Amino acid sequence: MNYKAAVITASDSGWAGEREDLSGPAARELLEQAGYQVVHCALLPDDRAMLARELARLCDTDTAALVVTTGGTGFSPRDCTPEATMDVVERPTPGIPEAMRAESARITNRAMLSRAAAGIRKQTLIVNLPGSPKAVRESLACILPALEHGLDILRGNAHNCAAPDPARQVCENQRGEKS
Repeated sequence: MNYKAAVITASDSGWAGEREDLSGPAARELLEQAGYQVVHCALLPDDRAMLARELARLCDTDTAALVVTTGGTGFSPRDCTPEATMDVVERPTPGIPEAMRAESARITNRAMLSRAAAGIRKQTLIVNLPGSPKAVRESLACILPALEHGLDILRGNAHNCAAPDPARQVCENQRGEKS
């Protein structure tokens, strides 16, 4: 696997130069450690239309197989990253943010306050991450092991477990079945 990834931080204070973005660099570091080639990073304000345009552009130009966002997933009136994401996705992938929230709930009961979303546009997966560097690390650690398989399927480099190919044997063995 050597998928390209992009990182977008949504932060009014970061955009205004009032706060250093630590979450975007944390996401970049973890993605690179996992073998992704981070080809684009951006810091944008909490502006739904601007975020949606950038997400759509990255997907439509096939800039990256994976786009992660940080920030803008809370209850603040300006938090709009999930809405911008859902404005552009063609197929939602609710299991990804559900898994992140479930794992985070083991650490803090505030995990239930995350409105993170995820979905697919063309051949790109978009995943919203929380805004704190700690939560970015925890969330990515939870989902990264499964993302490669999902991207392999999305990009046509693998088949679902039910498909008749050599990968099926591996899937069945993981479930304890015999083929």
